[in-house]
Amino acid sequence: MALATQAGAAGEVPVGAVIVGPEGHCIAEGENRRERDRDPTAHAEILALRVASQAIQSWRLHECSLYVTLEPCPMCAGAIIQARLGLLVYGASDPKTGAIRTVLNLPDSPCSFHKLTVVPGIHETMCRQQLQAWFAQRRQHQKARRDASS
Repeated sequence: MALATQAGAAGEVPVGAVIVGPEGHCIAEGENRRERDRDPTAHAEILALRVASQAIQSWRLHECSLYVTLEPCPMCAGAIIQARLGLLVYGASDPKTGAIRTVLNLPDSPCSFHKLTVVPGIHETMCRQQLQAWFAQRRQHQKARRDASS
């Protein structure tokens, strides 16, 4: 949640992710950085997967757990499957682009060769409220700018 808050304060969609390694310690974290990095792949999950792979010196993360505030999109779901992640825990479901359970179910689809354990809805209300508040504030700022230029 703190990483998501940081991302939101920096003008990014407030999503944060942490990866816990085989020893039970946090080995990676990420927050959305698409705007700051001008990189369409700079989602919190992707950034955390990159750091975790470097930390354990392997692209196979089957003994790792990813905790993220929002259900991963198709790109992130694909990367999670490719990394052979052991466990995915997410907060809020994403009714627009959720690719784990809500819109798509990539982990259980025929295109997935990896069985991913998924725990949805952890702190869902808090995660959803954080996103809704950020988008409401963004819409309010956009409206104020439009009104000021009129």
